[in-house]
Amino acid sequence: MTFQTYSLFVLSVIMISFGRVENRLNLLQLQNDIDQLKVDFNSSHSDVADGGPIFTERLSSWTERNEKRIILSQIISMYLKMLENTDKSKAHVRNISEELHTLKESLSDGSKKMEDLKDLTKLQMSDLKIQRKAVNELFSILQKLGDASSSQKRKRSQFQRLCKC
Repeated sequence: MTFQTYSLFVLSVIMISFGRVENRLNLLQLQNDIDQLKVDFNSSHSDVADGGPIFTERLSSWTERNEKRIILSQIISMYLKMLENTDKSKAHVRNISEELHTLKESLSDGSKKMEDLKDLTKLQMSDLKIQRKAVNELFSILQKLGDASSSQKRKRSQFQRLCKC
């Protein structure tokens, strides 16, 4: 997959997943803007293919809509961070940034969830106070896990009854 196709694919997945593709013209305009951005970044350089894709590969393991919102919000944040240091006087950079900001706003719950995950990794589980709090919450967490598990089983059994497979 060429970088051009790859970029369009990632942006298309993001936009389609969240109903942002009102018409084909927006996507075509965005493709033109991305083509210009590729020239800015010299993305035809031979090292672009090294190591495979950086985002699309990760998207494949996130299957549920709410899960995808989490990873896509993070991917959009990374694109926005990348574009922070680019020349905003160029129309194509502004257009891409505006579209990404609009998408980011629609994914605000995904961003919050991603921050929650980051905060969890920062917890000092060797801290005695944190351990005490965690032990006090353990039963509640296990209950929620049990509820989620039984909910999944119900969904599967309902699907099996409805499916004429």
